[in-house]
Amino acid sequence: MDIQPINPGHLLVVPVNHAAYLSELEQEDAAQVFRVAQRLAAALRRSDVKCEGVNLFLADGEAAMQEVFHVHLHVVPRFAGDGFGLKFPATYFQKPEREELNEIAEEIRHRLEVEGMETK
Repeated sequence: MDIQPINPGHLLVVPVNHAAYLSELEQEDAAQVFRVAQRLAAALRRSDVKCEGVNLFLADGEAAMQEVFHVHLHVVPRFAGDGFGLKFPATYFQKPEREELNEIAEEIRHRLEVEGMETK
């Protein structure tokens, strides 16, 4: 249970093996974190906890609001009017050109290939 919950029923999934960032987490540990989160989300929906939806939130790095530098995934029950939300910057509504998206995607693909990471 999160000790400072967004809503009642706010859960944390914390892997046993230490990794400060998601990219440092072993793939199987990362997969297990999301398998557990899936089961918890289903349990929240079937429980008596007020839950009309579920958000999964993983802050990866200080700029992403990470405060505890051990990977952990928040499983947050949501309901209409709960007051929680994300604020989008003004630029969110200015869609980039397809060419810019393609260039960024190519840079990421290149980095995956250079580091020998799978893209599937």
